[in-house]
Amino acid sequence: MINTILVTILVVSAINGLLAIILIIAEYYFSNYGECTIDINQGKKKLTIPGGSTLLQTLNSQKIFLPSACGGRGTCGYCKCKVEQGAGPLLPTEEPILTKDEIAGNIRLSCQVKVKQDLLISIPEELFNIKEFTAEVSEISDLTYDIKLVTLKLIEPKEIEFTPGQYIQLQSKPYEGVKSSVSRAYSIASPCTQVNSIDLMVRLVPEGICTTWVHQYLKENDRVTFTGPMGDFRLHEGEGEMIMVAGGSGMAPMVSLLADLHEKKIQRKVTYFFGAKTRDDLFYMDRMEEFKKLLPDFTFVPVLSEPKPDSDWKGKTGLVTVPLEDYLKSIDTGSVQAYLCGSPGMINACVKLFKNQGVNGDSIFFDPFA
Repeated sequence: MINTILVTILVVSAINGLLAIILIIAEYYFSNYGECTIDINQGKKKLTIPGGSTLLQTLNSQKIFLPSACGGRGTCGYCKCKVEQGAGPLLPTEEPILTKDEIAGNIRLSCQVKVKQDLLISIPEELFNIKEFTAEVSEISDLTYDIKLVTLKLIEPKEIEFTPGQYIQLQSKPYEGVKSSVSRAYSIASPCTQVNSIDLMVRLVPEGICTTWVHQYLKENDRVTFTGPMGDFRLHEGEGEMIMVAGGSGMAPMVSLLADLHEKKIQRKVTYFFGAKTRDDLFYMDRMEEFKKLLPDFTFVPVLSEPKPDSDWKGKTGLVTVPLEDYLKSIDTGSVQAYLCGSPGMINACVKLFKNQGVNGDSIFFDPFA
């Protein structure tokens, strides 16, 4: 009986090994698509490149950077572009991200489309302005036990122009156990008047390739590469109250937005709800006190979901949506604008709450990093 089991295991292993070899050979011979041409914006730019990579990777290699907050994993939907010819059938990985109108309009996820033949694509003209930067890590400091503030001094180009609320894509480097580089999106935490360097807030994600690299391997004076600026998260015109909601490293774009309000002398009421677990997860409290002095009508509301019994916490408790809902019920929400940054779960809950309390969906702004 034991011999029969062993023989079966050996046979199955041999078959699996043979299939793996066949797949490798097939990939080598049948995935060689030769040279392909990518026509961008009806002839404005034409690329002749080897086929086989994704459209996102191929464009990046030619210094044309489409946004991709998830690093090309097909979850953020930021790398959408119009592919008029040559994309092949829509993939199951694209269907949940694209609307019916987008599908009908030949919009595709460039990280999922493989370059197998000549392509005719259209991308927004402003994407040609996204640049690749080299920088030196001038400072790394701990904001909390799992969030680091990283300051990057620009080397080439020496200056960056961005709109507060935008993000960059930081390129990691191989390290122990990780052989390839990845890019991940991080919001800029510095004011737009700070043009020679940028600040990032990087929260450690368990088993996250880029965040592990930042927290355990990146050192001051190291050189790094990033692309940007990217994203549509920014201040919008209006007269009504601005309500901000963030958690963790979602603090980053909010600090940049608040600094922009001060620089532009915008006289609007701002209420900022910040969710954390314990006091140990709170940071930039002194910065919030500064904004109370700099802005004419600014209120900061920290909320702890799991305050320690011995912390003597006197502030708001529970999920951040609890005091947020109470507050929305106490005001006229007709002209409110909402600015959100945090986990997809938090954002989804807040969007639902704002809409239920009468805030127009067109007045709710966020970058859905996943």
